[in-house]
Amino acid sequence: MKIKTFVFNHFGENTYVVSDENTQKCAVIDPGCFFEQEKQELKQYITDNNLIVDCILFTHCHLDHAFGARFVSQEFPQAKICAHQNEDIFITEALNQSLRFGINMEQPPQITHYVNDGDIISIGEIALQALYVPGHSPGGLCFYSAKNGVLFSGDVLFANSVGRSDMPGGNHTVLIEGITKKLLSLPDETIVYCGHGPTTTIKNERETNPFF
Repeated sequence: MKIKTFVFNHFGENTYVVSDENTQKCAVIDPGCFFEQEKQELKQYITDNNLIVDCILFTHCHLDHAFGARFVSQEFPQAKICAHQNEDIFITEALNQSLRFGINMEQPPQITHYVNDGDIISIGEIALQALYVPGHSPGGLCFYSAKNGVLFSGDVLFANSVGRSDMPGGNHTVLIEGITKKLLSLPDETIVYCGHGPTTTIKNERETNPFF
């Protein structure tokens, strides 16, 4: 597994390209590229490395994680659009929501493949297990590779923090319960790739995160 991190858009969102070096297949996790330079940077990385975009994988579909979804789907039309069904509302309302922030964005594509808790997403020889952890967003998903010891947590878990729960569909109690049961039970050495900010580990969050 090879992981490339990009920091995109007004909100400093982390977009990840996860690729299987044996098959060259990849997933773009949370395509947040907004500015043209960001879009081209992402495209160039994919083309320079001869990657085959198998899917766009959403941890959730808030604006900052979906700004570049239309661009990626147009450039790589074979890519599946994967997210939890509860995120449909954010795709439908994306343009209206963006205008509230004074931002004009491209309409994200519709979800083509719904992902549920426990589903396995195959990217070449990489297997990512979907963990359903709502509370920040009603369809929040994390993606875990036991073999590689990595977790893509979206905006569920951050280094020494957790996701906001004061937005539509948020629930702090549900969020904390989900993190405790499904994430903090993972092996200590699991590297957590967050939706914003630096990476961390499960051990660090279990021992130092003030929310637990």
